[in-house]
Amino acid sequence: MEDFLQQLNENQRNAVLYNEGPSLVIAGAGSGKTRVLTYKIAYLLKNGISPYNILALTFTNKAAREMKSRIAAIVDENIARRLWMGTFHSIFSRILRREAENFAYQSDFTIYDAQDSRNLIKAIIKEKELDDKIYKPSVIQSRISLVKNALITPEKYEKDRELIGDDHFHRKGRTHEIYSAYWNRCRASGVMDFDDLLLYTCLLFEEKPEILERYRNQFRFILVDEYQDTNSVQHEIVCQLAAEHHRVCVVGDDAQSIYSFRGANIGNILNFRKTYPESKLFKLEQNYRSTQTIVDAANSLIKKNKEQIPKTVFSKNDVGEKIRILSAYSDYEEGYNVASRIAEMRMLHQYDYNDFAILYRTNAQSRIFEEALRKINIPYRIYGGLSFYQRKEVKDVIAYMRLITNLNDEEAFKRIINYPARGIGDTTLSKIIGAATFQGVSLWKVLSNPLDYNLNINTGTAKKLEAFQLLISRFAEANVLQNAYELGSEIVRKTGLINELYADRTPEGLSRVQNVEELVGSLYEFVTNRLEEGRPDVKLGDFLAEISLLTDQDIDKDEHASRVTMMTVHSAKGLEFKNVFVVGLEENLFPSELSKNSAKEIEEERRLFYVAITRAEKNVILTYAKSRFRNGQPQMCSPSRFIKDIDRDYLCLPGNLAFDRLDKPVFGSTHNHTSFHSPQKTVQESLNTNSQKLLPIKEKQPTVEQVQSIGSLSVGNTIRHERFGLGKIVELTGENENAKASVVFESFGRKQLLLKFAKFEVIKYD
Repeated sequence: MEDFLQQLNENQRNAVLYNEGPSLVIAGAGSGKTRVLTYKIAYLLKNGISPYNILALTFTNKAAREMKSRIAAIVDENIARRLWMGTFHSIFSRILRREAENFAYQSDFTIYDAQDSRNLIKAIIKEKELDDKIYKPSVIQSRISLVKNALITPEKYEKDRELIGDDHFHRKGRTHEIYSAYWNRCRASGVMDFDDLLLYTCLLFEEKPEILERYRNQFRFILVDEYQDTNSVQHEIVCQLAAEHHRVCVVGDDAQSIYSFRGANIGNILNFRKTYPESKLFKLEQNYRSTQTIVDAANSLIKKNKEQIPKTVFSKNDVGEKIRILSAYSDYEEGYNVASRIAEMRMLHQYDYNDFAILYRTNAQSRIFEEALRKINIPYRIYGGLSFYQRKEVKDVIAYMRLITNLNDEEAFKRIINYPARGIGDTTLSKIIGAATFQGVSLWKVLSNPLDYNLNINTGTAKKLEAFQLLISRFAEANVLQNAYELGSEIVRKTGLINELYADRTPEGLSRVQNVEELVGSLYEFVTNRLEEGRPDVKLGDFLAEISLLTDQDIDKDEHASRVTMMTVHSAKGLEFKNVFVVGLEENLFPSELSKNSAKEIEEERRLFYVAITRAEKNVILTYAKSRFRNGQPQMCSPSRFIKDIDRDYLCLPGNLAFDRLDKPVFGSTHNHTSFHSPQKTVQESLNTNSQKLLPIKEKQPTVEQVQSIGSLSVGNTIRHERFGLGKIVELTGENENAKASVVFESFGRKQLLLKFAKFEVIKYD
């Protein structure tokens, strides 16, 4: 036992050894919190605590798997396998399936993903004849999610004056009706969304104290990872389970609390010691990941926040390079600057492409960097794109599986009743939904007994519905006898799905076929793995339960390919790279424009920037543009206030730029600036008034002659272009509307500009 404890530093070891009461482990970035959690569980197991009595909660299945694998290397693998370890949602869905009879659900309830939930909300809004431009499904979905995470049921919502008043203020006074209808429809369909898995667990424990007591007695030790990311309902469940024995250990970093938009409440970790006054505080302050300079810079940044638990993170690694700031005149130039710097660093230091990450505040920023990387043949991946299980063709197959395992699944029913096309249109579907809503039953019950529910359809439509009902019923019967792979393969073939996809012979169509084949392959792998583990009865429901709980980080991202990684900072949390570019560091972008009027939200944006910097091991490069293309036109930008928040001792500024002049022109201030636009029209005006002049009629082109000057413009002038930045004119040709300038730009090399449309300013005359 002593062997693995010797691998810990003193603070880590103290945190592992204390298990007598509540403890809060504040783990700075790169300080080895996963090792502490892993070793703490291993220590408990080594001391005779049964895995049955340990509850370990994480935020991703990937984290749970990694921790369980590490524990298995220390203790017996069979013991590690029996741990109650997983995400909040997976653990509590397991409890809810066990206890389903206690709250009017079947144990085989379906779990809706975000799209399923949105589809149902959209349908309810339409049925209530509400304006979906005011009652936007995505906004209503977010509202419902937030109130569920705040432990607010539809009944409580209707009685909450503040919530109702807020809805009326935003012209959404009937939101509570939509919530109530959504709640009832989910129950009637035997489905839960992700938020329900937590809310119903909490309600179950509240309403059934004997069940709560049973799980309190079982979970004698509770450990929670990433506690700064918990919401109110997660915090409440932990408190419910730990109310008597108080043996709860939470690990996290308040400086990395960045998910308030998902309902995360930083107060859970900040106020933990108020909740448990007898708790012990352990601080993990040694960073094993980053250079001393990166750690010190991050410390100087986060100290600007008022709402935090004080700590001083330190590193014993090399001092390392200063954080370099790259400025660009435009977002376009910023993209090429970053791509060029990656190529340069790779050549000079033999870095692999996997050693680089480009982090941005919003997904929309990725396009320019994609273009720049492609131009110089740098391979890249965009993390957080459409996951495998979210692709349409995959979701279609899964919808069949869901309906087969739960005949009352409304969203699955609606998705596949006419796919592949079988002549059942929207009108017929609307009649089924109307009858089901009126009678308070599921769509499947109406489909199975159309006469009993007075479904007004003709004979031809009745036959089509009967054929679909028979198809699904036969699959449902087969589900009792066949394993997930056997039945899944039949679904793909016998529904006509694969034939539908094969009919499209375009590259996109072939890609969709390959995705369905991959899904069948994953079924085979799932069944095979379960059989090897000694679990012979592997049904579709088991497979669906597994994939419905996957998070973005659990999906295979082909991590072994050598590519530059691009992602939002939110997606980067928990990851690390040798070299990190944090781009778009401008006011109203990072920090976000939406946060500028709230000190609390600015602090979260600063924490987000802190997360970005601390992803790096060796080098951090911060970039910003002086102008960015927005709303159809370039807009001048100011560098982010967060750059100034970092102590200047840790920064390497661009050129001769002074620290206190970050909001001044990038390339200095000694030039004589003169705008040059000839003629005085926008590009669009010129296209509208004289588009014929753009046609390349060679026989009418005048002889091109080089000249030394055109108007006030001369060879040798230095200009600043709206997109390409700083450049020097090396050649002038033509006249009037055919006048052109050849310019050598710092970042883009030589380009020829038609002066008629060129947008630049002269900043230095030769």
